[in-house]
Amino acid sequence: MKKTYFQSQKLWELVEEGVTLPKDSSTSSSAEKGKLENKKAKDSEALYYIQTAVADHIFPRISVATSAKEAWSILQKEYQGSAKVRIIKLQTLRRDFENMKMKDSETIEEYYTKVRELVNQLKAYGEDIPEKRVVEKLLISVTEKYDPIVTTIKETKDITTLTVTELVGSPEAYEKRRSRREENSLENAFQSKLNMRSQNSNKKQKILKVQWETRRSRTKENTYHVVFVKEQTILRRIVTFEENHNVEIARGSDIWKKIVSSKEIIKLTA
Repeated sequence: MKKTYFQSQKLWELVEEGVTLPKDSSTSSSAEKGKLENKKAKDSEALYYIQTAVADHIFPRISVATSAKEAWSILQKEYQGSAKVRIIKLQTLRRDFENMKMKDSETIEEYYTKVRELVNQLKAYGEDIPEKRVVEKLLISVTEKYDPIVTTIKETKDITTLTVTELVGSPEAYEKRRSRREENSLENAFQSKLNMRSQNSNKKQKILKVQWETRRSRTKENTYHVVFVKEQTILRRIVTFEENHNVEIARGSDIWKKIVSSKEIIKLTA
């Protein structure tokens, strides 16, 4: 149930002040009687709207009301309390409004929603909050990351005529641009990391290839050296064998010579 509806239907004056009845209707002119009947009809229309707008469990509280003003007063006392209670509540809401600041984790849209809800509560308790005051509140209470856009707005726009919609639109656009830049930066960083991994992988492959070729080359050299050593050993063994064989032959020859010589000596002495 909102005051705005009654104002749009030109019923708020009746809800707030009620219908004033003349002390003596017999002296009223036909025109005055007509105006009075018209007000009564509009008052009944306002009362009907109040009755149909409230929840079923609340209706019994206003069912005995005979005018829109009476029903409205009952609801005010029920939900806003006495005049003293309303003043205390209003002071609390004012303090909350003055101390409200944007959190680092909030977006400009989320913060504005909180401010708007608090402003609506203040208005419900009779506080007049002009749009200029809301604009100023938003400008001084957003986080430091919006300082550049706040400075730009103050330098390029007339704060006295700036609407809340215009104000909120600029930081939202700034937020979206910043978000896109952060996404692109993150994507570029990720791609760069992938490229570095790929380059490192290629380097490792090249190093492994060089190491493998070096080992293979050394293996060939070692194999050649082993074969060469084996060949040399075999040759040495062959030469040694031949030398030993020649020695044996030589020795055999000496012995044979000795035998021959002995036989010849025997023949001569016989």
